[in-house]
Amino acid sequence: MRLVLYYVIVLGSSYVISTYGPHQRAQMTGDILLGGLFPIHFGVASKDQDLAARPESTKCVRFNFRGFRWLQAMIFAIDEINNSSTLLPNITLGYRIFDTCNTVSKALEATLSFVAQNKIDSLNLDEFCNCTDHIPATIAVVGAAGSAVSTAVANLLGLFYIPQISYASSSRLLSNKNQYKSFMRTIPTDEYQATAMADIIEYFQWNWVIAVASDDDYGRPGIEKFEKEMEERDICIHLNELISQYFEDHEIQALVDRIENSTAKVIVVFASGPDVEPLIKEMVKRNITDRIWLASEAWASSSLIAKPEYLDVVAGTIGFALKAGHIPGFKDFLQQVQPKKDSHNEFVREFWEETFNCYLEDSLRQQESENDSTSFRPSCTGEEDITSVETPYLDYTHLRISYNVYVAVHSIAQALQDILTCTPGHGLFANNSCADIKKMEAWQVLKQLRHLNYTNSMGEKMHFDENADLAANYTIINWHRSAEDSSVVFEEVGYYNIHIKRGAKLSIDKTKILWNGYSSEVMLSSVLAVSSVPFSNCSEDCDPGTRKGIIDSMPTCCFECTECSDGEYSYHKDASVCTKCPNNSWSNGNHTFCFLKEIEFLSWTEPFGIALAICAVLGVVLTAFVMGVFVRFRNTPIVKATNRELSYVLLFSLICCFSSSLVFIGEPQDWTCRLRQPAFGISFVLCISCILVKTNRVLLVFEAKIPTSLHRKWWGLNLQFLLVFLCTFVQVMICVVWLYNAPPSSYRNHDIDEIIFITCNEGSVMALGFLIGYTCLLAAICFFFAFKSRKLPENFTEAKFITFSMLIFFIVWISFIPAYCSTYGKFVSAVEVIAILASSFGMLACIFFNKVYIILFKPSRNTIEEVRCSTAAHAFKVAAKATLKHNTAARKKSGSIGGSSASTPSSSISLKTNGNDCDMTSGKHMPRVSFGSGTVTLSLSFEESRRSSLM
Repeated sequence: MRLVLYYVIVLGSSYVISTYGPHQRAQMTGDILLGGLFPIHFGVASKDQDLAARPESTKCVRFNFRGFRWLQAMIFAIDEINNSSTLLPNITLGYRIFDTCNTVSKALEATLSFVAQNKIDSLNLDEFCNCTDHIPATIAVVGAAGSAVSTAVANLLGLFYIPQISYASSSRLLSNKNQYKSFMRTIPTDEYQATAMADIIEYFQWNWVIAVASDDDYGRPGIEKFEKEMEERDICIHLNELISQYFEDHEIQALVDRIENSTAKVIVVFASGPDVEPLIKEMVKRNITDRIWLASEAWASSSLIAKPEYLDVVAGTIGFALKAGHIPGFKDFLQQVQPKKDSHNEFVREFWEETFNCYLEDSLRQQESENDSTSFRPSCTGEEDITSVETPYLDYTHLRISYNVYVAVHSIAQALQDILTCTPGHGLFANNSCADIKKMEAWQVLKQLRHLNYTNSMGEKMHFDENADLAANYTIINWHRSAEDSSVVFEEVGYYNIHIKRGAKLSIDKTKILWNGYSSEVMLSSVLAVSSVPFSNCSEDCDPGTRKGIIDSMPTCCFECTECSDGEYSYHKDASVCTKCPNNSWSNGNHTFCFLKEIEFLSWTEPFGIALAICAVLGVVLTAFVMGVFVRFRNTPIVKATNRELSYVLLFSLICCFSSSLVFIGEPQDWTCRLRQPAFGISFVLCISCILVKTNRVLLVFEAKIPTSLHRKWWGLNLQFLLVFLCTFVQVMICVVWLYNAPPSSYRNHDIDEIIFITCNEGSVMALGFLIGYTCLLAAICFFFAFKSRKLPENFTEAKFITFSMLIFFIVWISFIPAYCSTYGKFVSAVEVIAILASSFGMLACIFFNKVYIILFKPSRNTIEEVRCSTAAHAFKVAAKATLKHNTAARKKSGSIGGSSASTPSSSISLKTNGNDCDMTSGKHMPRVSFGSGTVTLSLSFEESRRSSLM
């Protein structure tokens, strides 16, 4: 089996040796040989191989002027190195350059000639043939151009560690050093280009694009990376298509149909010029001119596409181009090309014929054209002036790929120079040894290239990174239409720096971009008309104040505009979400911005607050006035009879009640929130405690049959104050526990639209309930005693008015509970202030106004006789009722004993207490009590001292 394998390889090697690769080439002998692979033609003629006869080699078609210029750049660089006295002195570089025809098969055919020597040496086939003398060793290869071609070549060259430096293959897959061991390049990887394309789309705020990629190792990885970048930016790709120059017409037409029917206006193309050309031709045929093209570097400056007849479709294209370089003397070198002088370059003859549209003498193409009557060309001498024609070959204004070729050759030469000047003990090989330049192998050159670090003649630092890529940046170009001849002008409009942090990599001058391609010299009005960025979005932009809403079964880039909710805003177009306003702000009617909410509380300056404050002050003034009256007339019977000491405390507590309502007005602070409820609660409990003690004292005095010393001692003044203190102390303890465990605090309520209510957070609703509940409990007890003693004559029917005041208190505070729970904001404080004022005014009016009225306006009733008469009348009335009850019971008892059913004469009792029945001269009231037909006059006298003690 091994013998058979050797035999096959020998046959293949023999074929390679005999032909030295493809027939057409550019070659020159030298001490060290470099290989070159360039797309001198755009493709091969499509021909069905039915295998009825021996397959023929496919023919390359469509001459590539730019590819020929790249080949010339390699020859120029080698000539420059050979003529240099400092770089590789006494060593001559030779070259063998082949045409890949932009096809993998042709490239591999040429590559076999590069690896033939290494192949035979590695298999040790000297016993079969001695063929090493016929093929010079190739220590490095410059090329190829397309990524798909370079991928195939790299697989073959990598087997023998022959260094390959590509000048135009940017596929990110080639950065995999495990698979492509000897591949290097002087062009940046598509990893950066795909990111740069996505950044441009994001920069112009497009979100609906078409992606087209060549169906090879260049287009597929590039568009795959582009898709990932688009997903990260939430940008949608409407169509994702593959394309090839070998597509059938119906395939191209179907693709153009889908593009024409798409609403996306931006077309991103990751492909080479030959692959894009069929698509552009069909779009020109249909006159589809409303698309924006985003071109990868493979066709951004392609002469196949940058033609005047295509500009109606591709004008305004934005493309990525490599950074241009300067090659001194290259311009003159290009102009000196001639078929007779460049005999070592077999491609010059075809270049000359294609440039001048003629045939040189003894041209094989002329013989072929004679058989085809449709293609007639005149003959030419080969001495025509190359500068007299317009050709892409002489477009040396922006040397990009040509400069990469130049750098690749100089990098190889610099690596050879490092080997030549290596000092033993400082080398890169085993034991720090150096390679021998005369016996050098390809793998040693590869090792030296990986550690290459030098500064070229332009002052630029050159070194390959860990992926064997040469760092570089992109120039962003825009296709303009020349005002002179309508040709394409590549105008630089920005750059993309891959070494800067994300967000600052892209720089574009929008003012230089012309979307329709016309230069400003043609028509200024046209520039103004088309200077705005074209629209390529699935949906119209949402205006400020709206957000993008999701549409079912549609991509995220397709949306409907939904108005922002209240309290949210969006200040820019096409907002994804509405931003919630801060707590202290609210959105305006259009939801485009937020304004500060109005801050509201029960203010001193608003009419409602002023009215409540006036009422509170009026209550304080009236209470103070009543207190002044009581102090002024403190020795009068009415004041004495109402227990003046408790009355003073009661009036003081009412002043506190009125004053506590003022704490509820104004902006709530922490200290006011902690003060107002305890102040209100303690003041009211003090007030009701005084009323409770007063009513209970009166009731006990009049219920007692005979006032004794025990009553006088029990109801002494000290005990009354003690009871008031104890009742108030309970409320004080409730407030202390409340303030300790859950103190109230100021609170800003943002729940209401457009308004911030500053209120008090009570801390504990249960504590507030205990405070009010305890107050109401005392009021209920007070009401009970007042109601029970409502008919007593003491203090001129004081108990009746206390009953009324307690009824008012209950009505107010029972109404307060639902009102307090159903209101919000400043009205909570207002409701409580109204309740405090209403109940305070009720107690003040019911308990004291009638007494003040008698003191000030009825002084005749403010006498001791009036008081005594009223008291005595009540005493005799009670005694009479008791006697009548006793007599009635006695008659019923005697009647039941005697068995008589005869009725007894009725008895009547009348009590007369008018003024005529009182002896005014003696200072005594003498009420009469009549029993039946008789009249009994009783006299009851109380000394002032005794009465005072009872009071």
